[in-house]
Amino acid sequence: MSRPVYLKHESEPIRGLPGPLPEGEHILWQGGPAWWPLALRAYRLRAVAIYFAVLWLIGFYAELREGAEVREALLALVPLTILALVALGLILTFAVLAARLAVYTITNRRVVIRCGVALPVTVNLPYALVASAGLKRFGDGTGDIALRLIPPHRVSYVLLWPHVRPWHWRDPEPSLRALRQADEVAAILARALAQAAGQPVPAVAEPGAAAEPLGPAPVPA
Repeated sequence: MSRPVYLKHESEPIRGLPGPLPEGEHILWQGGPAWWPLALRAYRLRAVAIYFAVLWLIGFYAELREGAEVREALLALVPLTILALVALGLILTFAVLAARLAVYTITNRRVVIRCGVALPVTVNLPYALVASAGLKRFGDGTGDIALRLIPPHRVSYVLLWPHVRPWHWRDPEPSLRALRQADEVAAILARALAQAAGQPVPAVAEPGAAAEPLGPAPVPA
């Protein structure tokens, strides 16, 4: 494997993998995102809820200013309330499905991301393509691990979303998002990257600052 590989499939001989593991390859860790943090951070559930709450309050105030009674004002806002509940319900549904159907697999040779609601897609990321990885921790105890690929290799932001580092459209970074045991998973990945490159095991850096390389560095031209 010398580049990211996208595979569409209908069955899985091994959960999260499109085919049997080659000889000498074995699974080090397998898991998926937590649905609630994914809903909050990837699907912006909180922002959408605040948006509708502000609209509701503005509408309620406007009704009262026009002379409506409280009961009449509440009845006038029923359509907006229903719309808000439907929108929030759809976001939660998509977040739950995305979390349940996503499988992250770390082996001694690659990272595999299986995702997709309507049609599952598996993305193989061999360690030879990974320049560095970074861990970002959140206050709820979960964390995201982003993988920076060696140029010119890249993945599709649209195809992988929400399993990519947010806002990095130009150079998408495939990510293991909303992990419950992010520190443990990061340590496993760091060891696998180091062993694949024949290097000492490094620590996983925080994305954003100077991310410490975990994989083989690009060979200068």
